Amino acid sequence: MTDFLTAVSTKKTKDVEPLTQEVKGLDLQGDVPINSAESAVKALKNQPGRGTVNNVLEYLTTGGFNLLLPEPLNASIAHQLVTDTIPNYWRLLKNSTQGKLLAQVLRNPTGIGHTTTRLRTLIADSRHKKSPGEARNTLEHIDDLLDVFDLILHDDHTSKLVLRDVLAYSKNAVQQKLIWREYLAQIASGRILSIAAEAEDVLKKSDISKHGSWIADGNAFAAWIGRNIAVLMVANDEGEERRSAVVELLSKALGLGYTERIISSLISPLIDGDCIVTLTDLLSRMKSFEQRKYFSAVITAVTKHHLASGIATKNDVSMLSTKTISGAASLFYNIITENDILKEQLVSSLTRSTIPSLDDSLAARRSVMASLAKDENALQTLLENSIKLFGDSMYMKHTPVLQQEVLAQNLALCCGYVHRSQPMFLTMMAKSTYHVNGMSNRIGTPSARARFLGIAVGIAISKLIDKPDLRLKFELEDDEAEEANWYQRLTEVDDKVGSIKDLQIQAMSIAPNKSTHSKIKSASRPSKVPAVTEVQGPQIVEVLSESDDEDDDLVPYEKPDSDPEDDGDDPETINRNKPSAPVYIRDLIAALRDQENYDRHELGLATAASLIRRKANFGTEVTDHLEELATILTGLQDNLELESFAQQKQQALIAVLLAKPAQMAQWFAQSFFSGDYSLTQRIAMLTTLGLGARELAGVKDSATEELIPAQPSFPSKQLPPHLHKLYAEDKVGTPVAKISSSMAREMLSPIASQAADQLSGPNILKMRTFSSRMEVEKKRQKPIPNALAQIVADNFFFPLTGRWWLQIRASSDSIYTSTHLLPPFLQTLSLLLNASGPNTLALPQMTREYWDLLLSVRGLASKDKNILNAVLFGFLMILETNENKERLATEQGKELMETQAWVKTIFEGLGAGREEDERIRVLAAGVVVRCQEVVEKYQRRMVGALMDY
Repeated sequence: MTDFLTAVSTKKTKDVEPLTQEVKGLDLQGDVPINSAESAVKALKNQPGRGTVNNVLEYLTTGGFNLLLPEPLNASIAHQLVTDTIPNYWRLLKNSTQGKLLAQVLRNPTGIGHTTTRLRTLIADSRHKKSPGEARNTLEHIDDLLDVFDLILHDDHTSKLVLRDVLAYSKNAVQQKLIWREYLAQIASGRILSIAAEAEDVLKKSDISKHGSWIADGNAFAAWIGRNIAVLMVANDEGEERRSAVVELLSKALGLGYTERIISSLISPLIDGDCIVTLTDLLSRMKSFEQRKYFSAVITAVTKHHLASGIATKNDVSMLSTKTISGAASLFYNIITENDILKEQLVSSLTRSTIPSLDDSLAARRSVMASLAKDENALQTLLENSIKLFGDSMYMKHTPVLQQEVLAQNLALCCGYVHRSQPMFLTMMAKSTYHVNGMSNRIGTPSARARFLGIAVGIAISKLIDKPDLRLKFELEDDEAEEANWYQRLTEVDDKVGSIKDLQIQAMSIAPNKSTHSKIKSASRPSKVPAVTEVQGPQIVEVLSESDDEDDDLVPYEKPDSDPEDDGDDPETINRNKPSAPVYIRDLIAALRDQENYDRHELGLATAASLIRRKANFGTEVTDHLEELATILTGLQDNLELESFAQQKQQALIAVLLAKPAQMAQWFAQSFFSGDYSLTQRIAMLTTLGLGARELAGVKDSATEELIPAQPSFPSKQLPPHLHKLYAEDKVGTPVAKISSSMAREMLSPIASQAADQLSGPNILKMRTFSSRMEVEKKRQKPIPNALAQIVADNFFFPLTGRWWLQIRASSDSIYTSTHLLPPFLQTLSLLLNASGPNTLALPQMTREYWDLLLSVRGLASKDKNILNAVLFGFLMILETNENKERLATEQGKELMETQAWVKTIFEGLGAGREEDERIRVLAAGVVVRCQEVVEKYQRRMVGALMDY
């Protein structure tokens, strides 16, 4: 047996007592005093007790020691704190003073870096599938680290304290920059935000109840960065190192993608602390494109929180200046007064519509114009560029009407300021070839709206420079005359630069649509066993007597009629406090907001549409609360899981639109692009515009009877999935898509019938049946007055297309080009075009803008079938609505040829067999047939018009 055992190596041990003593020392270890960093590391590695941990934290925070410097000893301390101390002691420390001390120790790039690394490791570990024996509970550790991050970063002075430590503990200027840049990379590049969002996602999938952390919310995190920047600016440190550090933080924060949110939380503290000069100085130190981005965000934030108002009407008698406009003008003036880059940006923004918020608010443009008024050179440049662009024929043809209206208003405002300061320069520009040729182009344009804008601006300028007998005069109708007078009053606006203190600080109103962490409890629903009500006061008690002869002479009362509410078995379970239907609009608003009371909220939503329609033309009760109603209904969420919530909400929104169509259509269009709403709420706005427009136009069909498809009442009534898909009617998701699908079938059926006739043989072989005159008259539809035609262009269509172009130019990767919003948006525009009718005066301009928009999204349509379906439906709607095909061939020949060629390519590229592809092929074939009809009929005219194509 000994042959099987062979010695490999031998080792002698002299004494094992030290090892034994070390183990005993660990067992009996008490509170170890800490007097150096080395002793702190040693204590943390030897499984310290609570007292030892407290001693370590007190030494690291009071002994003049900081983990800021990137040294091995500091890294070891941070590693032990994150990987050992926090998992063992955080639940005991987080609500005590020691928890704050731990957060203070880790409040530096070294500590934040180790915390981020540890959190990333735990997230990766939680996602790996393990066998039951190897599974480790990492979710609690992830939850603890999120709490640690919250405690480290929650203070608005965090960046200021880190910068103070960087300047105090760094050994040289190079090390200062490197450590500060590491901190900026952690907080401003999205590193912490992304890892916190991943951690929160992991916790949501588990059983651990974790409220949404602000660190994982991009808007809240950006607001925190803005407040930190404001604290650094308000500190007003004159050191060059501090100013350079703040500039780096501003530059790095641009990469986070929440510039507007950062500025929104930054601007108010700066106004309170009178530190706008500091902001101006810091902006001047940044790169040119960074200055433009931040200044655009400043304009957007001030417009949204201080200058935002209802839809501007053009019948205001006076345009007096307000303190808010003067205060905003003072803010803008202080920022641009010594910055030529930002002055050029303002001139370009007023001319080219590069900042969407300026186009939405006349008050914002007035404040910007007032800030430029003191610079004569900037005013001259703005006037010259505006006149050149306003009269350009290509600009009139291809620019949305919304931007043309904004440029016309800016031109009128600028003319007023130039006339008061430099009247001779205005006269020279009015007599120049730019203005003369521009007026000729405007008057000769086929677009009625573009022509009117030229006339209105021309009359306003002529009134400023010409004598009464030489002024331009045009015969305008009542509405156009009133609007032309409004443009003339714009030249009289003379806003002054006031004080920044005039810009009152307004609390940011929380819209009802924003999600909150608090949810409606289940107790708000009606209980199956209602509460027992106690009857107070005198009660009727039946006295039973054994003798029946004593009360024979008394006449008993008749038994009262039965109460329908008393049909229940137990009278004590009857709820006699049922709410009544709201009678006034204020009661309706209160009921819609009261989501704690199930019955009241349900009844309010159910009666909202009928109440609004009934009182729309009865006094001013509805019109005074229209925007408030629209805001509440749009932001309403189904927290109580009502049965017909979506349908009732949609009906109420349509009722709000129809109460005052022109004003509310603009409100919905503006809110769709500028409001903080979800995708579902934005689609509800589009549905409101589309269905409301059809109702205004008098269009009634079966597609709008039920806004939401009904669900089967019992599962057994539905066929198996494979048979249901074969026999069931195609149910489209949204009402707008449902109407689009039905209209597409109606428009394509004549084309299919014509093709069938051509394939079935000569016409002489067919038998034709004749109908009587009475039967023909019965089938003929009576003409319906179209109330939509007069307001559809300026209030429904152009606000949607114009703001869409603004959003696309501002951001190439916008949600408005996504597969979720773009198809319903295009379908809504198609419905508006169809509902307006072929006799609408603005139809040529609407056709031109919509056609350009459809051609611009061809690349997106080639990648997504839903977008492609909506684009083809839009092309078909354009060709069907425009009955004047001769005008299409003459004015839109280029677009017609492009459409025909592209749709042919799409048709040939689609494969046959699949249901979705077949539906798209039918649409494409219909578009090609309609294009071919126009091309064949007006081929000679199109050849002449397209000689330069």
